[in-house]
Amino acid sequence: MMRSIKVKGMSCQHCVNAVVKALSGIDGIKDVKVDLSSGEATFEETKPVPAELIRERVEKAGYELG
Repeated sequence: MMRSIKVKGMSCQHCVNAVVKALSGIDGIKDVKVDLSSGEATFEETKPVPAELIRERVEKAGYELG
């Protein structure tokens, strides 16, 4: 299932790469794409992933969910 989330605090390609890496490291998430201009990350969930785990990984990378 495809899913989208808003990510606050991104301002450059390094930010995009950090969010992609953070989300790609979660078991059950693949094909992560981040659009810097919209501040949106989209990905495919291959199995249910708790929202709190996604929030934790994004925050650990230095950003927050919008």
